[in-house]
Amino acid sequence: MLLQRLYDPKLAQASYLIGCGESGESLVIDPHRDVEQYLEAAAARGLRVTHVTETHIHADFVSGSRELAARTGAALYLSGEGGPDWTYAFAGEAAATLIGEGDAFEVGSVRIEAMHTPGHTPEHLVFLVTDTAAATAPIAAVTGDFVFVGDVGRPDLLEKVAEVEDSMDAAARTLFHSLQRFKAQPDYLQIWPGHGAGSACGKGLSSVPHSTVGYERLFNWAFAVTDEEEFVRLVLEGQPEPPRYFGEMKRINRCGPRVLGGLPHPEPVAASALPEVLTRGATVIDTRTASAYAAGHVPGTLNLPLNHSFTGWAGWLVPYAGELYLLMDEDRGRGLREAVRDLAMIGLDRVAGYFGADAIEAWSNGRRPGTISQITAPELAGQLGEGAARVIDVRARSEWDTGHLPGAAHIPLGELSEHLARLPRDRPLVVHCQGGSRSAIAASLLEARGFGNVLNLQGGLAEWVAAGFPLQRPAGGTRPD
Repeated sequence: MLLQRLYDPKLAQASYLIGCGESGESLVIDPHRDVEQYLEAAAARGLRVTHVTETHIHADFVSGSRELAARTGAALYLSGEGGPDWTYAFAGEAAATLIGEGDAFEVGSVRIEAMHTPGHTPEHLVFLVTDTAAATAPIAAVTGDFVFVGDVGRPDLLEKVAEVEDSMDAAARTLFHSLQRFKAQPDYLQIWPGHGAGSACGKGLSSVPHSTVGYERLFNWAFAVTDEEEFVRLVLEGQPEPPRYFGEMKRINRCGPRVLGGLPHPEPVAASALPEVLTRGATVIDTRTASAYAAGHVPGTLNLPLNHSFTGWAGWLVPYAGELYLLMDEDRGRGLREAVRDLAMIGLDRVAGYFGADAIEAWSNGRRPGTISQITAPELAGQLGEGAARVIDVRARSEWDTGHLPGAAHIPLGELSEHLARLPRDRPLVVHCQGGSRSAIAASLLEARGFGNVLNLQGGLAEWVAAGFPLQRPAGGTRPD
Protein backbone atom coordinates (compact mmCIF):
# COMPACT_ATOMS: atom_id res chain seq x y z
CA MET A 1 0.00 0.00 0.00
CA LEU A 2 1.19 3.49 -0.88
CA LEU A 3 0.14 6.54 1.10
CA GLN A 4 0.55 10.29 0.77
CA ARG A 5 -1.02 13.00 2.90
CA LEU A 6 -1.57 16.24 0.99
CA TYR A 7 -2.07 19.23 3.25
CA ASP A 8 -3.33 22.72 2.42
CA PRO A 9 -2.10 25.12 5.13
CA LYS A 10 -4.54 27.93 4.29
CA LEU A 11 -7.49 25.58 4.73
CA ALA A 12 -5.72 23.55 7.45
CA GLN A 13 -7.11 20.59 5.50
CA ALA A 14 -5.72 17.15 4.70
CA SER A 15 -6.49 14.90 1.75
CA TYR A 16 -5.20 11.35 1.42
CA LEU A 17 -3.89 9.48 -1.61
CA ILE A 18 -3.99 5.73 -0.97
CA GLY A 19 -2.68 3.42 -3.68
CA CYS A 20 -1.86 -0.16 -4.56
CA GLY A 21 1.58 -0.46 -6.11
CA GLU A 22 0.77 -3.76 -7.78
CA SER A 23 -2.42 -2.74 -9.59
CA GLY A 24 -1.53 0.92 -10.07
CA GLU A 25 -4.92 1.99 -8.72
CA SER A 26 -5.39 4.76 -6.19
CA LEU A 27 -8.04 6.46 -4.10
CA VAL A 28 -8.21 10.12 -3.10
CA ILE A 29 -10.17 10.93 0.07
CA ASP A 30 -11.44 14.47 0.68
CA PRO A 31 -9.88 16.25 -2.30
CA HIS A 32 -10.34 19.96 -2.78
CA ARG A 33 -10.72 21.80 -6.07
CA ASP A 34 -7.07 22.10 -7.08
CA VAL A 35 -7.05 18.56 -8.45
CA GLU A 36 -3.74 18.86 -10.32
CA GLN A 37 -1.78 18.07 -7.17
CA TYR A 38 -3.55 14.73 -6.77
CA LEU A 39 -2.90 13.79 -10.37
CA GLU A 40 0.76 14.76 -10.03
CA ALA A 41 1.17 12.89 -6.74
CA ALA A 42 -0.39 9.75 -8.22
CA ALA A 43 1.69 9.93 -11.40
CA ALA A 44 4.89 10.37 -9.39
CA ARG A 45 4.21 6.96 -7.82
CA GLY A 46 3.17 5.25 -11.01
CA LEU A 47 -0.50 5.34 -10.00
CA ARG A 48 -3.69 6.44 -11.69
CA VAL A 49 -6.64 7.88 -9.78
CA THR A 50 -9.38 5.26 -10.05
CA HIS A 51 -11.50 5.98 -6.95
CA VAL A 52 -12.60 9.20 -5.23
CA THR A 53 -14.58 9.71 -2.04
CA GLU A 54 -15.14 12.11 0.83
CA THR A 55 -15.98 11.73 4.49
CA HIS A 56 -18.89 14.19 4.55
CA ILE A 57 -20.48 17.31 3.07
CA HIS A 58 -17.80 19.86 3.87
CA ALA A 59 -18.50 23.31 5.28
CA ASP A 60 -15.08 24.97 5.02
CA PHE A 61 -14.11 24.45 1.37
CA VAL A 62 -15.60 23.38 -1.94
CA SER A 63 -15.09 19.67 -2.39
CA GLY A 64 -13.03 18.50 -5.38
CA SER A 65 -14.51 14.99 -5.43
CA ARG A 66 -16.83 15.69 -8.34
CA GLU A 67 -14.12 17.61 -10.21
CA LEU A 68 -11.53 14.86 -9.77
CA ALA A 69 -13.92 12.07 -10.75
CA ALA A 70 -14.99 13.98 -13.86
CA ARG A 71 -11.36 14.65 -14.78
CA THR A 72 -10.18 11.04 -14.39
CA GLY A 73 -13.27 8.91 -14.90
CA ALA A 74 -12.70 7.50 -11.41
CA ALA A 75 -15.48 5.76 -9.50
CA LEU A 76 -17.10 8.28 -7.15
CA TYR A 77 -18.32 7.10 -3.74
CA LEU A 78 -20.50 9.35 -1.57
CA SER A 79 -22.26 8.86 1.75
CA GLY A 80 -25.79 7.55 1.55
CA GLU A 81 -26.32 8.08 5.27
CA GLY A 82 -27.90 11.06 7.01
CA GLY A 83 -31.44 10.89 5.70
CA PRO A 84 -33.12 12.81 2.87
CA ASP A 85 -32.03 16.25 4.10
CA TRP A 86 -28.36 15.32 3.77
CA THR A 87 -28.36 13.23 0.60
CA TYR A 88 -26.03 14.45 -2.15
CA ALA A 89 -28.37 16.04 -4.70
CA PHE A 90 -25.95 15.49 -7.59
CA ALA A 91 -25.15 11.83 -6.87
CA GLY A 92 -27.31 10.48 -9.70
CA GLU A 93 -26.07 12.99 -12.24
CA ALA A 94 -22.46 12.23 -11.31
CA ALA A 95 -23.08 8.43 -11.40
CA ALA A 96 -21.88 8.19 -7.80
CA THR A 97 -22.22 5.05 -5.70
CA LEU A 98 -23.86 5.75 -2.35
CA ILE A 99 -22.30 3.90 0.56
CA GLY A 100 -22.98 3.57 4.26
CA GLU A 101 -22.26 1.60 7.40
CA GLY A 102 -20.32 -1.59 6.62
CA ASP A 103 -20.04 -1.03 2.87
CA ALA A 104 -16.61 -1.69 1.40
CA PHE A 105 -14.73 -1.43 -1.87
CA GLU A 106 -11.27 -2.42 -3.07
CA VAL A 107 -8.52 -0.28 -4.51
CA GLY A 108 -6.26 -3.01 -5.81
CA SER A 109 -5.25 -4.90 -2.68
CA VAL A 110 -6.39 -2.10 -0.33
CA ARG A 111 -9.79 -2.52 1.29
CA ILE A 112 -11.82 0.55 2.28
CA GLU A 113 -14.71 0.02 4.69
CA ALA A 114 -17.19 2.73 5.65
CA MET A 115 -18.18 3.37 9.26
CA HIS A 116 -21.09 5.75 9.88
CA THR A 117 -20.04 8.32 12.50
CA PRO A 118 -22.70 11.04 12.71
CA GLY A 119 -22.49 14.02 15.03
CA HIS A 120 -20.38 16.58 13.24
CA THR A 121 -22.76 16.03 10.32
CA PRO A 122 -25.55 13.45 9.92
CA GLU A 123 -23.98 11.73 6.90
CA HIS A 124 -20.37 11.59 8.15
CA LEU A 125 -18.33 8.48 7.34
CA VAL A 126 -14.99 7.22 8.64
CA PHE A 127 -12.98 4.98 6.30
CA LEU A 128 -11.14 1.97 7.74
CA VAL A 129 -8.12 1.14 5.59
CA THR A 130 -6.77 -2.41 5.33
CA ASP A 131 -3.70 -3.38 3.32
CA THR A 132 -4.86 -6.91 2.48
CA ALA A 133 -1.52 -7.78 0.91
CA ALA A 134 0.06 -7.61 4.36
CA ALA A 135 -2.69 -7.68 6.98
CA THR A 136 -6.19 -8.85 7.83
CA ALA A 137 -7.19 -5.87 9.98
CA PRO A 138 -7.25 -2.11 9.34
CA ILE A 139 -4.08 -0.12 9.79
CA ALA A 140 -5.83 3.25 9.99
CA ALA A 141 -9.06 5.20 10.06
CA VAL A 142 -9.44 8.26 7.85
CA THR A 143 -11.59 10.21 10.28
CA GLY A 144 -12.45 13.39 8.38
CA ASP A 145 -14.03 15.88 10.79
CA PHE A 146 -15.10 13.27 13.34
CA VAL A 147 -11.91 12.75 15.36
CA PHE A 148 -8.88 15.03 15.26
CA VAL A 149 -5.61 14.84 17.13
CA GLY A 150 -6.60 16.22 20.54
CA ASP A 151 -10.19 17.10 19.70
CA VAL A 152 -13.41 16.06 17.94
CA GLY A 153 -15.49 17.73 15.26
CA ARG A 154 -17.87 20.44 16.38
CA PRO A 155 -21.59 19.52 16.36
CA ASP A 156 -22.96 23.07 16.18
CA LEU A 157 -22.35 23.94 12.53
CA LEU A 158 -25.69 22.68 11.21
CA GLU A 159 -27.50 25.10 13.48
CA LYS A 160 -25.09 28.01 13.12
CA VAL A 161 -24.37 27.92 9.38
CA ALA A 162 -26.95 25.60 7.79
CA GLU A 163 -29.80 27.10 9.85
CA VAL A 164 -31.11 23.76 11.13
CA GLU A 165 -32.92 25.05 14.20
CA ASP A 166 -32.35 23.49 17.62
CA SER A 167 -29.95 20.85 16.26
CA MET A 168 -26.83 21.48 18.36
CA ASP A 169 -27.82 19.52 21.43
CA ALA A 170 -29.06 16.50 19.47
CA ALA A 171 -25.96 16.54 17.25
CA ALA A 172 -23.69 16.68 20.32
CA ARG A 173 -25.44 13.65 21.79
CA THR A 174 -25.14 11.79 18.50
CA LEU A 175 -21.45 12.66 18.39
CA PHE A 176 -21.03 11.30 21.92
CA HIS A 177 -22.49 7.92 20.93
CA SER A 178 -20.44 7.78 17.73
CA LEU A 179 -17.34 8.40 19.80
CA GLN A 180 -18.20 5.69 22.34
CA ARG A 181 -18.49 3.22 19.49
CA PHE A 182 -15.25 4.38 17.85
CA LYS A 183 -13.38 4.04 21.15
CA ALA A 184 -13.82 0.28 20.87
CA GLN A 185 -11.32 0.22 18.01
CA PRO A 186 -7.90 -1.26 18.91
CA ASP A 187 -5.25 1.02 20.37
CA TYR A 188 -2.88 0.46 17.45
CA LEU A 189 -5.34 1.80 14.86
CA GLN A 190 -3.90 4.96 13.35
CA ILE A 191 -6.02 8.09 13.02
CA TRP A 192 -5.61 10.15 9.86
CA PRO A 193 -7.75 13.28 10.44
CA GLY A 194 -9.13 15.78 7.94
CA HIS A 195 -7.87 18.95 9.64
CA GLY A 196 -5.06 20.35 11.73
CA ALA A 197 -4.50 23.42 13.88
CA GLY A 198 -6.10 26.54 12.45
CA SER A 199 -9.29 24.92 11.21
CA ALA A 200 -12.62 26.30 12.44
CA CYS A 201 -14.08 22.77 12.40
CA GLY A 202 -12.96 22.28 16.01
CA LYS A 203 -11.67 24.35 18.90
CA GLY A 204 -8.48 22.61 20.04
CA LEU A 205 -6.93 20.82 17.06
CA SER A 206 -3.29 19.81 17.24
CA SER A 207 -0.79 20.49 14.47
CA VAL A 208 0.42 16.88 14.77
CA PRO A 209 -0.64 15.20 11.51
CA HIS A 210 -1.78 11.82 12.82
CA SER A 211 -2.32 9.78 15.97
CA THR A 212 -3.66 6.45 17.21
CA VAL A 213 -6.79 5.41 19.04
CA GLY A 214 -4.67 4.45 22.05
CA TYR A 215 -2.98 7.84 22.22
CA GLU A 216 -6.27 9.72 21.89
CA ARG A 217 -7.79 7.50 24.55
CA LEU A 218 -5.09 8.77 26.91
CA PHE A 219 -4.87 12.44 25.94
CA ASN A 220 -7.91 13.57 23.94
CA TRP A 221 -10.37 15.26 26.28
CA ALA A 222 -13.38 13.88 24.39
CA PHE A 223 -12.26 10.28 24.80
CA ALA A 224 -12.00 10.72 28.56
CA VAL A 225 -15.56 11.98 29.11
CA THR A 226 -17.97 9.14 29.82
CA ASP A 227 -20.98 11.14 30.96
CA GLU A 228 -23.20 12.25 28.09
CA GLU A 229 -24.43 15.46 29.72
CA GLU A 230 -20.89 16.53 30.57
CA PHE A 231 -19.75 15.78 27.01
CA VAL A 232 -22.57 17.86 25.51
CA ARG A 233 -21.67 20.81 27.74
CA LEU A 234 -17.96 20.62 27.00
CA VAL A 235 -18.17 20.05 23.26
CA LEU A 236 -20.49 23.04 22.75
CA GLU A 237 -18.60 25.32 25.12
CA GLY A 238 -16.19 27.83 23.60
CA GLN A 239 -16.59 26.90 19.95
CA PRO A 240 -15.21 29.66 17.70
CA GLU A 241 -17.61 31.68 15.58
CA PRO A 242 -17.88 29.85 12.26
CA PRO A 243 -17.08 31.89 9.15
CA ARG A 244 -20.20 33.04 7.33
CA TYR A 245 -19.21 31.35 4.08
CA PHE A 246 -19.52 27.92 5.73
CA GLY A 247 -23.24 27.98 4.97
CA GLU A 248 -22.53 28.62 1.30
CA MET A 249 -20.04 25.75 1.26
CA LYS A 250 -22.64 23.37 2.69
CA ARG A 251 -25.09 24.38 -0.02
CA ILE A 252 -22.57 24.08 -2.85
CA ASN A 253 -21.21 20.73 -1.71
CA ARG A 254 -24.63 19.22 -1.19
CA CYS A 255 -26.13 20.47 -4.46
CA GLY A 256 -23.00 19.80 -6.50
CA PRO A 257 -19.93 21.97 -7.10
CA ARG A 258 -19.52 23.38 -10.57
CA VAL A 259 -16.99 21.33 -12.57
CA LEU A 260 -14.31 23.82 -13.58
CA GLY A 261 -12.10 21.66 -15.79
CA GLY A 262 -9.11 23.35 -14.18
CA LEU A 263 -8.58 26.53 -12.21
CA PRO A 264 -9.87 29.74 -13.84
CA HIS A 265 -7.46 31.90 -15.84
CA PRO A 266 -8.73 35.50 -15.65
CA GLU A 267 -7.54 37.96 -18.26
CA PRO A 268 -5.85 41.30 -17.58
CA VAL A 269 -8.06 44.38 -17.68
CA ALA A 270 -6.90 47.79 -18.90
CA ALA A 271 -5.93 50.09 -16.05
CA SER A 272 -8.25 52.78 -17.37
CA ALA A 273 -11.28 50.50 -16.84
CA LEU A 274 -10.99 50.39 -13.04
CA PRO A 275 -13.15 53.46 -12.26
CA GLU A 276 -16.01 52.15 -14.41
CA VAL A 277 -15.73 48.68 -12.84
CA LEU A 278 -16.08 50.19 -9.37
CA THR A 279 -18.91 52.48 -10.45
CA ARG A 280 -21.05 49.55 -11.53
CA GLY A 281 -20.65 47.94 -8.11
CA ALA A 282 -18.11 45.22 -8.74
CA THR A 283 -15.90 43.97 -5.91
CA VAL A 284 -12.21 44.69 -6.49
CA ILE A 285 -9.81 42.95 -4.10
CA ASP A 286 -6.48 44.72 -3.71
CA THR A 287 -4.12 41.88 -2.75
CA ARG A 288 -1.12 44.05 -1.85
CA THR A 289 0.26 44.33 1.66
CA ALA A 290 -1.58 46.42 4.23
CA SER A 291 1.26 48.96 4.34
CA ALA A 292 1.27 49.38 0.55
CA TYR A 293 -2.50 49.79 0.53
CA ALA A 294 -2.42 52.31 3.38
CA ALA A 295 0.16 54.41 1.53
CA GLY A 296 -1.95 54.71 -1.60
CA HIS A 297 -4.87 52.91 -3.21
CA VAL A 298 -7.96 53.37 -5.33
CA PRO A 299 -10.94 54.22 -3.08
CA GLY A 300 -13.67 51.62 -3.22
CA THR A 301 -11.32 48.63 -3.35
CA LEU A 302 -11.10 46.08 -0.54
CA ASN A 303 -7.66 45.24 0.83
CA LEU A 304 -7.15 41.51 1.46
CA PRO A 305 -3.39 40.89 1.52
CA LEU A 306 -2.41 37.67 -0.23
CA ASN A 307 -1.14 35.82 2.83
CA HIS A 308 -2.18 32.80 4.92
CA SER A 309 -5.41 34.55 5.99
CA PHE A 310 -6.53 35.51 2.48
CA THR A 311 -8.91 32.61 1.95
CA GLY A 312 -10.70 32.97 5.27
CA TRP A 313 -11.28 36.71 5.08
CA ALA A 314 -12.38 36.49 1.46
CA GLY A 315 -15.01 33.99 2.57
CA TRP A 316 -16.16 36.33 5.33
CA LEU A 317 -16.21 39.59 3.36
CA VAL A 318 -16.51 39.02 -0.40
CA PRO A 319 -20.07 38.66 -1.73
CA TYR A 320 -20.86 35.52 -3.71
CA ALA A 321 -23.08 37.46 -6.10
CA GLY A 322 -21.80 40.11 -8.52
CA GLU A 323 -18.61 40.74 -10.43
CA LEU A 324 -15.24 40.08 -8.81
CA TYR A 325 -11.85 41.44 -9.86
CA LEU A 326 -8.33 41.27 -8.44
CA LEU A 327 -5.70 43.96 -8.19
CA MET A 328 -2.20 42.50 -8.15
CA ASP A 329 1.26 43.91 -7.59
CA GLU A 330 4.12 43.29 -10.01
CA ASP A 331 4.24 39.55 -9.18
CA ARG A 332 1.28 38.72 -11.40
CA GLY A 333 2.28 35.16 -12.33
CA ARG A 334 2.61 33.24 -9.09
CA GLY A 335 0.49 35.66 -7.08
CA LEU A 336 -2.38 35.64 -9.55
CA ARG A 337 -2.58 31.87 -9.64
CA GLU A 338 -2.43 31.69 -5.85
CA ALA A 339 -5.23 34.22 -5.42
CA VAL A 340 -7.46 32.60 -8.04
CA ARG A 341 -6.83 29.17 -6.52
CA ASP A 342 -7.58 30.35 -2.98
CA LEU A 343 -10.85 31.96 -4.06
CA ALA A 344 -11.93 28.92 -6.06
CA MET A 345 -11.37 26.76 -2.98
CA ILE A 346 -14.30 28.52 -1.29
CA GLY A 347 -16.55 28.84 -4.32
CA LEU A 348 -15.51 32.32 -5.47
CA ASP A 349 -14.63 30.93 -8.88
CA ARG A 350 -15.95 33.68 -11.16
CA VAL A 351 -13.07 36.19 -11.18
CA ALA A 352 -13.86 38.37 -14.19
CA GLY A 353 -10.34 39.76 -14.61
CA TYR A 354 -7.42 41.40 -12.88
CA PHE A 355 -5.66 44.75 -12.76
CA GLY A 356 -2.00 45.47 -12.26
CA ALA A 357 -0.59 48.04 -9.87
CA ASP A 358 -0.46 50.45 -12.81
CA ALA A 359 -4.22 50.84 -12.34
CA ILE A 360 -3.47 52.77 -9.15
CA GLU A 361 -1.12 55.11 -11.01
CA ALA A 362 -3.65 55.58 -13.80
CA TRP A 363 -6.42 56.37 -11.32
CA SER A 364 -4.18 58.79 -9.38
CA ASN A 365 -3.45 60.85 -12.48
CA GLY A 366 -5.17 64.07 -11.49
CA ARG A 367 -6.90 62.53 -8.46
CA ARG A 368 -5.83 62.05 -4.88
CA PRO A 369 -5.18 58.38 -3.97
CA GLY A 370 -6.86 56.89 -0.95
CA THR A 371 -4.80 56.42 2.19
CA ILE A 372 -5.39 54.78 5.56
CA SER A 373 -4.17 56.98 8.39
CA GLN A 374 -2.45 55.41 11.38
CA ILE A 375 -2.88 56.52 14.96
CA THR A 376 -0.58 55.68 17.87
CA ALA A 377 -1.72 54.49 21.27
CA PRO A 378 -0.84 57.81 23.02
CA GLU A 379 -2.65 59.79 20.33
CA LEU A 380 -5.74 57.61 20.69
CA ALA A 381 -5.66 57.90 24.48
CA GLY A 382 -5.84 61.67 24.09
CA GLN A 383 -8.79 61.48 21.71
CA LEU A 384 -10.66 59.09 24.00
CA GLY A 385 -10.31 61.55 26.84
CA GLU A 386 -11.85 64.26 24.66
CA GLY A 387 -14.59 61.94 23.33
CA ALA A 388 -13.55 62.78 19.78
CA ALA A 389 -13.23 59.29 18.28
CA ARG A 390 -15.31 56.13 18.17
CA VAL A 391 -13.24 52.96 18.68
CA ILE A 392 -14.22 49.71 16.96
CA ASP A 393 -12.63 46.47 18.21
CA VAL A 394 -12.71 43.93 15.35
CA ARG A 395 -11.22 40.99 17.24
CA ALA A 396 -13.00 37.72 17.96
CA ARG A 397 -15.35 37.45 20.93
CA SER A 398 -12.94 35.28 22.88
CA GLU A 399 -10.29 37.99 22.56
CA TRP A 400 -12.74 40.72 23.56
CA ASP A 401 -13.59 38.80 26.71
CA THR A 402 -9.98 38.98 27.90
CA GLY A 403 -10.06 42.78 27.95
CA HIS A 404 -10.64 45.73 25.63
CA LEU A 405 -10.18 49.47 25.25
CA PRO A 406 -12.39 51.64 27.47
CA GLY A 407 -15.62 52.57 25.70
CA ALA A 408 -14.89 50.54 22.60
CA ALA A 409 -17.61 48.93 20.51
CA HIS A 410 -17.11 45.29 19.65
CA ILE A 411 -17.79 44.17 16.06
CA PRO A 412 -15.77 41.15 14.87
CA LEU A 413 -14.29 41.81 11.44
CA GLY A 414 -16.44 39.18 9.75
CA GLU A 415 -19.61 40.93 10.98
CA LEU A 416 -18.57 44.50 10.23
CA SER A 417 -20.57 44.81 7.00
CA GLU A 418 -23.79 44.11 8.91
CA HIS A 419 -23.33 47.02 11.32
CA LEU A 420 -22.36 49.87 9.01
CA ALA A 421 -25.70 51.68 9.34
CA ARG A 422 -25.18 51.96 13.10
CA LEU A 423 -21.75 53.55 12.95
CA PRO A 424 -21.36 57.32 13.25
CA ARG A 425 -20.16 59.32 10.25
CA ASP A 426 -19.70 62.62 12.08
CA ARG A 427 -16.48 61.74 13.89
CA PRO A 428 -13.36 59.64 13.36
CA LEU A 429 -13.61 55.86 13.53
CA VAL A 430 -10.57 54.12 14.98
CA VAL A 431 -10.38 50.40 14.25
CA HIS A 432 -8.10 47.98 16.00
CA CYS A 433 -7.39 44.28 16.46
CA GLN A 434 -4.62 42.55 18.38
CA GLY A 435 -1.69 43.46 16.16
CA GLY A 436 -3.00 45.57 13.30
CA SER A 437 -3.59 43.19 10.38
CA ARG A 438 -7.34 42.58 10.76
CA SER A 439 -8.01 46.21 11.54
CA ALA A 440 -6.22 47.19 8.31
CA ILE A 441 -8.76 45.08 6.40
CA ALA A 442 -11.56 46.65 8.44
CA ALA A 443 -10.31 50.15 7.62
CA SER A 444 -10.32 49.37 3.90
CA LEU A 445 -13.85 47.98 4.13
CA LEU A 446 -15.14 51.04 5.97
CA GLU A 447 -13.51 53.41 3.52
CA ALA A 448 -14.87 51.42 0.57
CA ARG A 449 -18.37 51.80 2.08
CA GLY A 450 -18.11 55.58 2.27
CA PHE A 451 -16.70 56.32 5.72
CA GLY A 452 -14.42 59.29 5.24
CA ASN A 453 -12.38 59.50 8.45
CA VAL A 454 -11.04 56.05 9.36
CA LEU A 455 -7.85 55.41 11.31
CA ASN A 456 -6.03 52.20 12.14
CA LEU A 457 -4.52 51.80 15.61
CA GLN A 458 -0.86 51.22 14.93
CA GLY A 459 0.27 47.98 16.56
CA GLY A 460 -3.25 47.19 17.76
CA LEU A 461 -4.18 46.27 21.30
CA ALA A 462 -0.70 44.84 21.88
CA GLU A 463 0.79 48.32 21.40
CA TRP A 464 -1.91 49.88 23.64
CA VAL A 465 -0.98 47.50 26.47
CA ALA A 466 2.75 47.94 25.87
CA ALA A 467 2.29 51.70 26.23
CA GLY A 468 0.83 51.14 29.70
CA PHE A 469 -2.79 52.10 29.04
CA PRO A 470 -5.57 50.27 30.91
CA LEU A 471 -8.11 47.73 29.62
CA GLN A 472 -11.72 47.13 30.54
CA ARG A 473 -13.05 43.66 31.26
CA PRO A 474 -16.13 42.09 29.61
CA ALA A 475 -18.65 44.04 31.72
CA GLY A 476 -17.50 47.21 29.97
CA GLY A 477 -17.70 48.20 26.34
CA THR A 478 -20.66 48.12 24.02
CA ARG A 479 -22.00 46.71 20.80
CA PRO A 480 -23.30 49.28 18.29
CA ASP A 481 -26.99 48.49 18.91
